[in-house]
Amino acid sequence: MSENLVIIPTYNEKENIENIIRAIFSQPHDFHILIVDDGSPDGTAQIVKNLQQEFPEKLFIIERSGKLGLGTAYITGFKWALQHDYQYIYEMDADFSHNPADLPKLYAACSQEGADVAIGSRYLTGVNVVNWPLKRVLMSYLASYYVRIITGLKIADTTAGFVCYKRNVLQTIDLEKIRFKGYGFQIEMKFTAAKCGFKLKEIPIVFINRELGASKMSSGIFGEAFFGVIQLKIQSLFRSFPNKELRS
Repeated sequence: MSENLVIIPTYNEKENIENIIRAIFSQPHDFHILIVDDGSPDGTAQIVKNLQQEFPEKLFIIERSGKLGLGTAYITGFKWALQHDYQYIYEMDADFSHNPADLPKLYAACSQEGADVAIGSRYLTGVNVVNWPLKRVLMSYLASYYVRIITGLKIADTTAGFVCYKRNVLQTIDLEKIRFKGYGFQIEMKFTAAKCGFKLKEIPIVFINRELGASKMSSGIFGEAFFGVIQLKIQSLFRSFPNKELRS
């Protein structure tokens, strides 16, 4: 039984899914994978199920009936991971924008370097993004800066989606109260973890824009994050957060 579970939400990722699964399984650590597929009409789920015959004890899938949002996909995966006793739970994209070779770095940060949450950061050492249009790079970089100003988070890449959580973090956070469904989910999870007293550590990575398949970014997703951050900050002033020391 591995202590590591990589959660990958999918929607129409048939061009990438087999290659990303094989790349993760080729890493030196023993990683298991949970695919959370939102009813992909392109057959993504069937490709995963075919691969389960090759990796019956390492590859798992949850199929959902439609596009229910990135945040709910991860929360579904988090709950599954906790039920199955994984100690380190990872968020990762299916499209190779996150390099599977960086997974051991996130693992080391949490297992050896004292982090509770390890974040694969595009902006810790400058702007390490490849093949994004300049407009999108600026939008993402300025969004992280904006989030830092509003929330007070001491993180260069607040919207990063390549993350490792220790089990105790996900046990402590009230997942039912995480309300963002789009990319604002990434901000809310980091903000909540910090409010609970957990240590967040950034690990520099190079983010490479997808070569195959279509991006799921939209103006609506960006808008949720932009306006939701203010609401998140205001609400935090009037609520109490679980204390990690009381849950450990």
